[in-house]
Amino acid sequence: MIADISRILPEYKICQKTFRSSIFAVGVGVHSGAKSKISFHPAPIDTGIVFRRVDVTDKNNIIPATYEYIVDTKMCSCFGNKEGVTVSTAEHVMAALSASGVSNAYIDVDGPEIPIMDGSARDFVFLFDCVGLIEQDAPLKALKIKRKVSFTDDKGVSVSLSPAQEGLTFNFSIDFPARIIGHQETTFMLSKDSFKKEIAYARTFCLLQEIEYLRSMGLARGGSLDNAIVVNGDSIMNPEGLRDELEFVRHKTLDAVGDLYQAGMPIIGAFKGNKSGHYHNNMLLKEVFKNTSNYEIVDLNNFIKETEKNIAVA
Repeated sequence: MIADISRILPEYKICQKTFRSSIFAVGVGVHSGAKSKISFHPAPIDTGIVFRRVDVTDKNNIIPATYEYIVDTKMCSCFGNKEGVTVSTAEHVMAALSASGVSNAYIDVDGPEIPIMDGSARDFVFLFDCVGLIEQDAPLKALKIKRKVSFTDDKGVSVSLSPAQEGLTFNFSIDFPARIIGHQETTFMLSKDSFKKEIAYARTFCLLQEIEYLRSMGLARGGSLDNAIVVNGDSIMNPEGLRDELEFVRHKTLDAVGDLYQAGMPIIGAFKGNKSGHYHNNMLLKEVFKNTSNYEIVDLNNFIKETEKNIAVA
């Protein structure tokens, strides 16, 4: 937990971080089926996460990775700028960036879709561990939720963010008619270690009967048993089976971790999702930022000092 670090290391300062050097990966887009290269580069203080479509040279190819730039939430989170330049399937890499503590980065993509890798965030976390991060001479700020904010669609699917003393906790539940999935629920507190151990490996999934429909819409053209769990009735088509009996709900939690990083900074709050997806997560952030009474932007170092002072008084 954040406050624990300060108690163990009193001089520890929480700073913004960026990549030590550049690194890249190559894969296929799960929806487009096209080969794609993604490169990660260091960026200056207060840059945030910024995508650059390096294959686009005749117009603005810069896309900040914040909730205002989400242009599509059908099956993925897709960022886009005013010129119509987009980067889709961003949620897994955003989750890895969030959990790894990357504050500032330029991310170059040579096509409209980020490679799906194995369908989880595990490969991206591995890449970031390989290249390493450096601290920058600027404090890290966070979005502190001050009162409960929620969003519910017309089908009763809901998401919410509530105040919390420290960190970002997740409670997620899903319900599917397929008995192999059924009702699942998971709870965890976001940290690099907990993400790597409990969430990062969880792969995206779909039902076999959905595949033809998705492909008729121009989606899932790069999907395979190498990058997605495919459910056929009450069985799993992947020869290796599941990585974990809660892999389905943990992947939905992975998506939420990535989507909430669209806030542009870490969040101090408690997230709850019930059968929700990318659309609901994006709408939730819009609801949060709609009213300044919902949140406060805090310097994490000052926040920790105040938290410790309150604990001492109590």
